[in-house]
Amino acid sequence: MANIINRQQTFSTNGTVTAAGLHNLIDTALVNSAIIKNQQEITTIGTADLLLIAPDSVDASLAPRKVTVQNLFDDGLTAGTFTSFNLTGALTFGTATGNRTVSTSATITTGTIPNLTSSTASITIGTIPTLTAGTTTSTAASITNGTIQTLTSSTANITGGTFGGLSTGSINSSSGTISVLNSTIGTIGNFTTTLIGDVTISTGSATVGTRVAVLNTAQQYSRAHNFAATALTITSGTIPWDLSQNQVATLTVTTNSTMNTPTNFQAGATYVLIVTQGTAGSNTLSFSTAYKFTGGVAPVLSTGSAQVDVLSFVTNGTVLYGVSSQNFS
Repeated sequence: MANIINRQQTFSTNGTVTAAGLHNLIDTALVNSAIIKNQQEITTIGTADLLLIAPDSVDASLAPRKVTVQNLFDDGLTAGTFTSFNLTGALTFGTATGNRTVSTSATITTGTIPNLTSSTASITIGTIPTLTAGTTTSTAASITNGTIQTLTSSTANITGGTFGGLSTGSINSSSGTISVLNSTIGTIGNFTTTLIGDVTISTGSATVGTRVAVLNTAQQYSRAHNFAATALTITSGTIPWDLSQNQVATLTVTTNSTMNTPTNFQAGATYVLIVTQGTAGSNTLSFSTAYKFTGGVAPVLSTGSAQVDVLSFVTNGTVLYGVSSQNFS
C-alpha cells in the first residue's frame, strides 16, 4: 500500500508502536493520486452513479461525501452563474426555464423567438413578437415580406408588405400597402393609386407631363383639350339631358319632341347642343321652362332634311341661358 497511503509517521526498527503513534499514522494519512489513476475507467455515466466530493464547509478531518451525478449537475447548474459557457452539441435533455442568454451576434435560420435583444442578427426565417435592437437606420435595404411599423431609409427596395409609417428618400415598391408616405427626395416613374382622401402639395411645385388639370391655378395648355359629344335619344317624345356626362351633346330629331329639364347643373358651366333635322324634315323641338332664350322666344328649328342648328348655353345652376345659330346645311 506504499503507493496508495503516504505515511507521515515513522517508527524505528524493532521499536515500540505506541497508541499515540498509531493514531498519528491514521489521522495524517493522505489519499495519494494513485488511488484515482489505478481505478478502472467508466466509459458511460449514469445519473445514479456516485462521486466523492469534499464540501468546502468541512475541515480536513472529515471524510468526503457521496453525491449522484444527477444531483451534482442539478445543484451546479442552478446555484451558480456561468459567464463563459460554450455548448457545441445539441441540448436534448431536460426543460429549460428562466432567463435566456443574450447574444450580440447571432445567425438564426428558422424558429420562433418571443423576445430578441441583439445588436447584430441575421434572421432568414422566423417570428419575433418583440425585437429590441436600438435605433436601426438603413441606407439600403431589400425587404421581401413583413410588416414594418416605422421605416426610415434613404434607399429601399420593398416587394411586399404593409407599412404604417414610411419616411424615405427613394423607394421602389412593386407590391404592398403604404398608409403614410413622406418623401423628401425621389423620382416616381409610374404611380398608380386609388385615393381615399386628397393629394396635397403644401410647398414647392408640381410638374406633370400629361392629362392633369390643377384646381385654383391659372394654366396654359400647349395642346388641344376637348369634350367628347354625348348623343341624346328621344323617349316617348321627350329628351333627357344629363349635363354631367359631357358639355357637348348631339341630337337628331325624328319626331316632334320636347327637351326635358336637364339634370346635374354646374353654375358657370357652358354647354352646347348640336341638333340635326331628320330625313323627313319639319320636326319641331320644344323646351322646358329651364331653358331661357333672348326675348323669351325659343328658336324654331330649321325644317330642311339634315339641316343643323347649334344651341349654346351658359347656366347659373338653375336655368340654361341660350342662343342659337341655325341652318347649317
